[in-house]
Parts: sequence; C-alpha cells; structure tokens
Amino acid sequence: MRIYFLGIGGTLMGSLALLAKQQGHQVSGSDKHIYPPMSDLLAADGITVYEGFDTAQLQPPPDLVVIGNAGLPRGVDSVEHILNRGLRYVSGAEWLGTNLLRDRWVLAVSGTHGKTTTTSMLAWILDCAGLHPGYLIGGAPKNFDRSARLGQAPYFVVEADEYDTSYFDRRSKFLHYQPRTLIINNLEHDHADIFKDVDAIKAQFHQLLRTVPGEGLVIAPGDDGNVNGLLRAGCWTPVARIGATGPTRALAMDNGERWTAINANADSSAFEVALNDRTLGRVSWPMLGLHNASNALGAIAAARHAGVAPELAIEALADFSGVKRRLEVIAEVGQTTLYDDFAHHPTAIRKTLQSLRNRVGREEILAIIEPRTHTMALGTLRDPLANCCAAADQAFWFRSATIEWDVAALTAECLVPAQHFSDLTHLIKQVCELPKQRRHVVIMSNGDFDNIYEKLPAALRGS
Repeated sequence: MRIYFLGIGGTLMGSLALLAKQQGHQVSGSDKHIYPPMSDLLAADGITVYEGFDTAQLQPPPDLVVIGNAGLPRGVDSVEHILNRGLRYVSGAEWLGTNLLRDRWVLAVSGTHGKTTTTSMLAWILDCAGLHPGYLIGGAPKNFDRSARLGQAPYFVVEADEYDTSYFDRRSKFLHYQPRTLIINNLEHDHADIFKDVDAIKAQFHQLLRTVPGEGLVIAPGDDGNVNGLLRAGCWTPVARIGATGPTRALAMDNGERWTAINANADSSAFEVALNDRTLGRVSWPMLGLHNASNALGAIAAARHAGVAPELAIEALADFSGVKRRLEVIAEVGQTTLYDDFAHHPTAIRKTLQSLRNRVGREEILAIIEPRTHTMALGTLRDPLANCCAAADQAFWFRSATIEWDVAALTAECLVPAQHFSDLTHLIKQVCELPKQRRHVVIMSNGDFDNIYEKLPAALRGS
C-alpha cells in the first residue's frame, strides 16, 4: 500500500511512518518544517520527505493519507485537496490503534511530564528481558536505533499523548490505544491552545480510564492531587502507587502496591527500589533527578505487570542511556559544558535545573530558555516561568516571533538575574563575553531555536 503522511515531521507521525515502512508499505510524507532528530530517523529508513504542503506531492493519489494534527486545519491546500478528491484518509492515532495495537498487550505511558523518558525505559526493560516489544516513542531513545519498531507480539509500549487527534477528531490521541497497562506520571495544565484548564484535560484522562480493562493495571503517583481527583471520579481498574506518600484517604481501587525510591544519593543517580517497604535492588545509572527516579519506578511496575521480575528491570536500567534532548550534553568547550533540553513546561524546566544543580554543586548554571510551546508562547503559564529557574545562577530568555507576551517584564520578576533577547546573534555574543570559568549552559527549547545548538558551540570555540 502507498501511504502518505501529512505532517510527517512530528514525533508521532514520523514514528508512525517508520512503523508503516517496517510493515512493508511504500511510505512518503511532508511537513511545513522538518528538523532533527526526526528528519535523521526518516532519512535513515529511506523515507521520502518533502518540505511544505504542495498538492503535487499527492500525485498520483496514494492509497491512504494519514493526517497529523499540527498546523493542518481546514483551509490548508493539501487538506482541501484530499477532501475535494475524495482520497481515503485517517488520523495518525486512529491508524496506530486500528492497524497495530488491537491485538497487542498495550503498555501506555501518559501524563504531562516524563512520557518519552518513561516509555523509553519501559521498552528497554522489556527488551532486556527478551520480550522484543514493539514500541513507539515520541523522541529519539539512545538505547535503540529508531523511535519506533513493530517488535514481536504480544507487547507494545506506546507514548500516550493527551493532545487532540486531528482537525476532524478532537479527542485525545490516547483514546485510540486501549491499553492493558497504563502509567499516569502526573497531571498539570498544558496545551493551552486546546485545553482551557486542567479540568478539561482530566475529562480526557477520565475517558482513557474507561478503556482500561478490569484485569489491567493503572500505575499512578500517590501525591498528585489532580491524578487522585481523576481516580476518584471513576476508575474500574486496580491502581498501583508510586511515591512515599499516598492520598489522604485510600481509594477503593488501590491494589496495595506502593513503589518507592529510597536511600538516594544527592542527584538521584543511584537509589534503592522498594515495593511495600521491601528493598528489591539498587539502580545506579547516568540519569539525574528525583523525577527520573519516579519515572523508573513506573517503568519497573509496568514491566512487572507484563511478567518481568523487578530485579531484572533494575539491572536493565543500569544500562539505560536516556533520550536525546533531555539534558543531553552536546558540547564541551574549555570550561563550558553545553546541554540540550526539551523544556516543554515550567515544571519540567524547574526539575531539570534542580537535578543539574544537585549534580554540579556550586558550579555556575546558565539557563537559556525559549518558551516556545503553545502553552508557554500564549502566556498561559507565564507566572510559573518566573520561578522555574531558581536552581540556576542566571537566565537568558529568548523571545521568538511566536511569543505573544512581554518577555522583558518576566526578567524583572525572575528569581535569578535574567536578561531577555530577541536577536540570537546578540544572545550568543553575551554568552561568549561571560567571564571564563567553569559553567554549565542549558539550552531549553522544544524547537530548533534557529540552530543555536551548533552556532553557540562554534562561537565559544572562536571566542
């Protein structure tokens, strides 16, 4: 079958294209902009990709068009062409659910933060256990050579995103997946372009809970008020808990399992895993932060539901290398270490910087932040942004053309010394003029940031 992916540059759509290619389909696609890591992954699999939405790319007509949801509303030439010509089309999430997941044991990872990393951990654990799972990860996992693979039945690990499915299907994508094992990492307001508030997101998660079988398992934090409120609204599946604390009153669906990380070192690069206060082993790995320790507990609990002994899961995590663009070291120039971090939300920024602070002690940290996601660009989470850099020594804020609020005013409210920029060349010049000393520079954006990832190291080498 000839399948054309409209919006192929997104993490979900690009990964679906990889899976379709593995199934033996003839695959091509287009997007407005395509950049690494997805562009590299698609090229490595020999998938033809076009930039822009020229209707000529749909000639001759493909057998099926899979339509993404980013920048593809009614009125886009390609969308109108598909409708006017009566071409067969489907959303990406529906294609995945219908064609790949229906006969699999689906282990889904959901929540506002940590989905990509936790999905990667869980897929890696199952792989180390010899189960050769299928997986779809919304990023580039370092332990695998691609972001998605078909694997072998029955297990399939999927990153379950709450964003809406397409212009013609406003339900969250994860409602197409029907998981047997569901991790809910956490729940905050995000995606302000489509969700008015956290209650609107909880409504979609409640629909997700309705799809999990009674013989399945939900894995959820014990101390997240939004998640506990969600569970109280209705859950028909046993719930295992992550974290030392639980809800103020036990919920009827709690199954008595409580997973905790204990005796952690300062940066949580080593900690013991306990189930109901019984220590099962110690994780020592290259990851940092309490948030990643919590992600690991969820992955271990989910793998146990699939039959993998926790001791084996703990052993597997010792070799877990993380995901690209999650506090990833991209260069070391003299005394300066540069990191790339996806940074999609103020909470993620805060936790990432705190985990680095716990690792480097008093060494200087400079956060360079482009608040680029829809939610941050709209200014919905502007107030938390003023507090999210507390663990850094200073912050450089960059205002791109998409930001609809006054970044300059934010710098005055920031808890650490801050500057704002709208010209990348000027920002890079300021970094190069900082005093020569040991420094950690964390570039925080979910986009290509005008290729700062290559421009800044090059400038530092020449300064």
